[in-house]
Amino acid sequence: MKIAILSRNPNLYSTKRLFEAIQKAGHEALIVNHSICDLIIEQEGPSIIYKGEKLTDIDAIIPRVGASVTFYGTAVVRQFELMGAFSAVNSQAIVRSRDKLRSLQILSSAGLGMPKTAFTNFSKGGEKQIIEHVGGAPLIIKLLEGTQGLGVVLAETRKASQSVIEAFHGLKARIIVQEFIKEAKGADIRAFIVNGKVVGAMKRQGAEGEFRSNLHRGGKATIIKLSRAEKAAALGAAKALGLDVAGVDMLQSARGPLILEVNSSPGLEGIEKATGIDVAGSIIKFIEEGVNKRPMKISSQ
Repeated sequence: MKIAILSRNPNLYSTKRLFEAIQKAGHEALIVNHSICDLIIEQEGPSIIYKGEKLTDIDAIIPRVGASVTFYGTAVVRQFELMGAFSAVNSQAIVRSRDKLRSLQILSSAGLGMPKTAFTNFSKGGEKQIIEHVGGAPLIIKLLEGTQGLGVVLAETRKASQSVIEAFHGLKARIIVQEFIKEAKGADIRAFIVNGKVVGAMKRQGAEGEFRSNLHRGGKATIIKLSRAEKAAALGAAKALGLDVAGVDMLQSARGPLILEVNSSPGLEGIEKATGIDVAGSIIKFIEEGVNKRPMKISSQ
């Protein structure tokens, strides 16, 4: 098989590990920078021009689309899908997961646990109400466009909460306000899902005095065995958003696991190093199964 990894940086750990795993499984691997693909849409059918040449005979793709290029990246993924390539992550599922508000609405309708969340229009004087909606301060304020812990603010008092919300609204920045889960103590859980199974899980603990547990912000990761409730929540979240490959972030709370976010391009470095599990290999096995299940193209000869 010919499997393309859609990545803008061939030196990233995740890209390198997937490349190795494809070759180890006996397939042809190539890295395609999706941001410089040209999409041709015509009566003869869709095609992709990459570095002056038409991309052909791609059996499957692994999208590693960064948040900043979601619009164009998902257009490229969709083009590959229309050309008959199997995608490890569906283009529509990427779009759904990248929209924080939409994904929370979907998870809520699926009956999954999450921190109480409020969203409002830029209404003057509505700051006090939105604070009350999530149970008062302390609370978390998140930019809808933020990623990797950027644009996330912990407001510890009612006055600070009001000031930050007013400031964001004054800048016409879209935000969500969430209750602060004190008992999580700056830690969260990342469950890595491949094809409806949890292939690995880690607990990430934020650095001293830091409420965000992102590893690139000094957080530490350790292997963890998920409880039945945590496993069910992670699988339910990935299923609700239609993601076959996903990183589900959860908080441990007094009322059970609460879903923070579902990542459609989860990094492999943290999970593989914390657990020692070959996650890249699991993704390639899933692709092999997916390609083999597709209906065979029958020749008209």
